Amino acid sequence: MCESRVRDVHDRENPYASPAARLLCDEVQAEYVVRYGSGDMTEMADADFEPPNGDFLVAYDGSGEPVGCGGWRAHGDDAEMKRVYVRASARRQGLAKRIVAAVEESAAAAGRKRLILETGPEQPEAVAMYALLGYTPVDAFGYYSAEEGSIHLGKDLASDLPH
Repeated sequence: MCESRVRDVHDRENPYASPAARLLCDEVQAEYVVRYGSGDMTEMADADFEPPNGDFLVAYDGSGEPVGCGGWRAHGDDAEMKRVYVRASARRQGLAKRIVAAVEESAAAAGRKRLILETGPEQPEAVAMYALLGYTPVDAFGYYSAEEGSIHLGKDLASDLPH
């Protein structure tokens, strides 16, 4: 698969509760178990990702298979990015960056000024990608705020992002 075969990064027909999103979120949770010994314990509800207070995006390959996802939900005045994931078969083609850009655009279009996230040291490729995309350390927040090694990043969203 090449990046040009990815059809639709922003698909409102597949919110967080959809079968495609659930499949991908289950896969990312399994990956967290391999990397950290357990899944992400952060509480999340389907309603967290419903506009205008959130959004969830699914990317598909040219055959219609879901290959990646990511979303945001309201966190005070900020948007918190969650579940950015790309299947192994679709990695190293720039898809994660495209998903993050789509999440940023969606959050900015909803009036959010900053996107924040938490990740961990067992995801060095994600940490490196976020650094390349302009994410910098922010105050710890959320379920893992007191967890040693937890990495909390944020980025101001440009008001001139395309809508």
